[in-house]
Amino acid sequence: MKFYLGTHQPAWLALDLGVPLLVSHRRLAGRRTLPRATTGWALDSGGFTELSLHGRWRTDATTYAAAVRRYATEIGHLDWAAPQDWMTEPHVLARTGLSLHAHQHRTVANYLRLRDLAPDLPIIPVLQGQSTADYHRCADLYERHGIDLATLPLVGVGSVCRRQHTTDVERIMRSLATRALRLHGFGVKLTGLTRYADTITSSDSASWSLTGRYTTGCTPSHRSESNCLRFALTWHNRVLHTLTPRNPAPEPGRTLARTP
Repeated sequence: MKFYLGTHQPAWLALDLGVPLLVSHRRLAGRRTLPRATTGWALDSGGFTELSLHGRWRTDATTYAAAVRRYATEIGHLDWAAPQDWMTEPHVLARTGLSLHAHQHRTVANYLRLRDLAPDLPIIPVLQGQSTADYHRCADLYERHGIDLATLPLVGVGSVCRRQHTTDVERIMRSLATRALRLHGFGVKLTGLTRYADTITSSDSASWSLTGRYTTGCTPSHRSESNCLRFALTWHNRVLHTLTPRNPAPEPGRTLARTP
């Protein structure tokens, strides 16, 4: 499973970190110059913040597709980009004034529009919902529009970040995995990964920064660790170490074979 380190520091893309990063469009839009990536990274559309603050997308699909193309060209090494999807958390629905079903339809419609505008860009579809049935309904909606999700390199699962550690989300992920989808869990960190990492292809998290906000800085120039690269990398490595299977102990009476 590939684990993207979420960061609000676009300059980190230019550093040879050996770690895949996830950076928001909100942190890149409007910059005159962009860093040149040294390794693969992913683009988050910033939809959760956009809809929470404004109740709508203020950027149209044509403008967003042009931005993704610029990032793919000038930054390079773009693994994939999220569409302008519509989250379904209750407070987001309250902010937009729309129904969950309307958010699902708008999410699918945006992906279709972006695909028509830029079929060569690695923009992935995202499933939105709250219940297991919701997510399957969203998947069915893509299928009805001719999108064979099982053939795509990656399919995002949104609106799970704040409940990623729960039995409900584990049930959702395991149910979606039966459709043979290669899933990306947005905002799924260690507590969720220990439950269902076997069902997903990749995930991301920037929760290190929130933890770092309440951690004393490692140098006199750091008031906290919320922006600290060393702290972020240590956190990322700890997640990977926790998820890496240990070598099983040999059964009684047996020895592990030696490699010549």
